Amino acid sequence: MAKRKVIRPKERKTELQIAFGKVVRSMRLEKKLSQEELAALADLHFTYVSSVERGERNISIENIAKLAMALGCQLRDLMPII
Repeated sequence: MAKRKVIRPKERKTELQIAFGKVVRSMRLEKKLSQEELAALADLHFTYVSSVERGERNISIENIAKLAMALGCQLRDLMPII
């Protein structure tokens, strides 16, 4: 019987997750915030913000709203056009 390949979360990045992460990173850098600063403003852990920016998280709408508030933008501003 063939072995089933185990897919780890980092290997499940979708095009949308990667694009969303790029938008968040771009806006964070535009605001001259570190990942730690953005995480603190959004009440999230900095490793979570880092994994979002790398496209490794399928982020919830609640956390998207937290990031938007922390970045001073609307939710729609974080949505990538792909």
